[in-house]
Amino acid sequence: MKQVPGRKVGIKDVADRADVAVSTVSHVLNGTAPISPEVRARVLEAAGTLGYLAKRREKATIAVLRSVMLAVPSDTLPHNEYNLYSWTLLSRLMRECERRSIRVVPVEVDQPNFSGSELIAQARAAEVDGILLLNDDRRELLQEIAGSGIPAVLMNGEDQEMQIDSVTPGNRFAARYATNWLIEQGHRNIMHLTWEGRSTIRRRRDGFLDAFRANNLSLETAYVHHAEGYLPDLGGAAIERWIAKHEGLGGITAIFCAADNLALGAMTALRNAGYAMPRDVSVVGFDGVALGEFTAPSLTTVSVPLDHMGTAALHLLEQRITNANAALPAHRLELGCRLTIRGSVRTLP
Repeated sequence: MKQVPGRKVGIKDVADRADVAVSTVSHVLNGTAPISPEVRARVLEAAGTLGYLAKRREKATIAVLRSVMLAVPSDTLPHNEYNLYSWTLLSRLMRECERRSIRVVPVEVDQPNFSGSELIAQARAAEVDGILLLNDDRRELLQEIAGSGIPAVLMNGEDQEMQIDSVTPGNRFAARYATNWLIEQGHRNIMHLTWEGRSTIRRRRDGFLDAFRANNLSLETAYVHHAEGYLPDLGGAAIERWIAKHEGLGGITAIFCAADNLALGAMTALRNAGYAMPRDVSVVGFDGVALGEFTAPSLTTVSVPLDHMGTAALHLLEQRITNANAALPAHRLELGCRLTIRGSVRTLP
């Protein structure tokens, strides 16, 4: 069957393409009768090819989720070169909400005297279907949200008590993968440049150390070095302290940074100290924000799927609303990251 542009695809079109009865398509899509695996596969393939599955899913989404409260720290709202991670995540989320006609009610959670009870009160007053919380994984705040009974999803954070749903990058696995790749390139003396951040940042440190253990390498050459924060100038200052203390690089051949911001600052400090990258030292970032493409050399980094995190959070929220009476356990969804290899790393002989 040839699809006519502009014409709505219906269940009969799926049946014709799969060469089955309309009732068979209905049973497959609704799970109302046993169907052979061969016929089921044929129906699903036809429905997917014609775009019927996507339209059906989209229609159900709009019906389930009409409005959300978006609770964010204030420093994520302005668009600047230092908060590209959160800003990119939020812009993709807002675009998806606009596409689905989901009303968004923003609120800043780090205002003076703002508590979990205030957030809950505002959510009830706005009559939202659920709450999306970004970055803020304070235990007391999560407990109050969980106790309210309002469906909620934490984005880019960890609920240590698993009381509400959450979606986050697979920080530990991605850091292990990146460090393991550095080890495969011949690096053994590697610095992990990080800061005392939230648990999501500590997971990146954990993954860094995991890679050394997995390769039976001594942790004595896995150097964890702390900056005072995640901004580029603080990353640069940390590298300057290291160079001054060791009167050089101290034997390290690679630096794996817990954020691209740190990597940008580290590269500036290294360049100012007379070191060439990657000839003298290799550098890897984490986040995959756009600035890494324009550094010299271009920055190898762990790219986080920011385009998908908001969509995944909305999906978790929909599941929670749809199964409101099922007492489902909290879900923690970790999204896979990928290593974007550019020019800032060299293979050792």
